[in-house]
Amino acid sequence: MSLLRYSTLVLAVAAATVAIAWGGALRRADAPVRWAVAFGAGLAVVNTVAAHALVLWSSSRRSTNAFLGAVLGGMVGRMAVMLAAVVSGVLLLGLPKLPLAASLLSYFVLFLSLELSILHRRTSTAPAGAREAGQ
Repeated sequence: MSLLRYSTLVLAVAAATVAIAWGGALRRADAPVRWAVAFGAGLAVVNTVAAHALVLWSSSRRSTNAFLGAVLGGMVGRMAVMLAAVVSGVLLLGLPKLPLAASLLSYFVLFLSLELSILHRRTSTAPAGAREAGQ
């Protein structure tokens, strides 16, 4: 799946779930809680799109070392950026911790499941030669 299609899918899922949550609990929540949920969702969207971009980049005729470097190094880098963003959100923006953590973790699990299912489908349906060539 291309990066544009994946990004569109992720944004559509995030928009739909925030709309559903808005109809339920978020409508009655105060503004800092709504901002914390939106911030967590936004961080999860950026994280999953970055992860998918790294996988696409590394799987296109790169060496195994480049693949592992992009995936593992990218994971460490994304974790550091996410930690800095969460700390900044709590300390600098004054976002409530629990709604931020709940939103971020919920979307993270949702998007990780989505990405793994897409990658599994991609690698299980591609011919053996195409998989080795990263197509």
